[in-house]
Amino acid sequence: MMAMYIAGKILDGKQDYEYVFSITLYQRYQDDVDAILIGEGRQDLIKR
Repeated sequence: MMAMYIAGKILDGKQDYEYVFSITLYQRYQDDVDAILIGEGRQDLIKR
């Protein structure tokens, strides 16, 4: 659920991928968010 929320914010351009995952609390959701972004065809937003 949290991964979907974060992915939605990134997709809407309201959050920056690198900024979100620089926060330790959110790093546990990174793999799930990556999968959602790839599923949406937006792997261009993934910056590692």
